[in-house]
Amino acid sequence: VNARWINTKSPCVARSVSAWLKPLYCWRRLVAKKPKVLPALEWLEPRVRLSRIASLICFFGLILLLAAYYLIFADLHGARPWVILLIELVPLILLAPGMISGSARGHSWTCFVINLYFIKGALAVYDPNRSLFGALEMLASLAVFVSALLYVRWRFQYNRKLAGEGAV
Repeated sequence: VNARWINTKSPCVARSVSAWLKPLYCWRRLVAKKPKVLPALEWLEPRVRLSRIASLICFFGLILLLAAYYLIFADLHGARPWVILLIELVPLILLAPGMISGSARGHSWTCFVINLYFIKGALAVYDPNRSLFGALEMLASLAVFVSALLYVRWRFQYNRKLAGEGAV
């Protein structure tokens, strides 16, 4: 490679560029991250509180739905219902301390894990014997996902606003 062809300078520094090509070379200024204006604390506080309450209600509602289905309605063909229920609830039990404590990180992990229950519900919808349970499981997991996701978003905005960010 010829050394004179290697350009180590930023394209925005190039002096021999014609005027109509200048915006193409200085694209970094156009896409630079601009500071975002965060909502007011008065707007965020009730939303953080309500989304946390909603996510807890939906989370424990999903646990109750699974418990009711596997202990009362499911035809397990001789399998012990408590073993199947324990296998179903282990991921949710592991996430429960983070959800109960109000941790934004715990809520975000719940968003990741709850997708497994949504997929399981989507598969159950196509089984005629479990279609109602599958639809309810999909709705419950979707409600947990949306409410926990909103809690994470608003909680992080609230924390950033308390730290003094977002004032433009």
